[in-house]
Amino acid sequence: MGLREKVEEIIEKEIRPALIRDGGNIAVVDVNEETGEVKVKLLGACFGCPMSQITLTMFVEQQLRARIPEVKKVVPV
Repeated sequence: MGLREKVEEIIEKEIRPALIRDGGNIAVVDVNEETGEVKVKLLGACFGCPMSQITLTMFVEQQLRARIPEVKKVVPV
């Protein structure tokens, strides 16, 4: 399983349901296998929310990095 597939799986099973409960969502835009950078787009209530940066770093990035050591950075687009 490649890095993108691992990221998609964690997002689908663990991250997206939590965001949907708050009226938001997330889409994976790109995964760079070489650098470990994951580009995501926050959607719904998450888009433009003042807390979105905290959601991104303290929740999305933390969850991905804890479960997939190859993920080094999560970047919003």
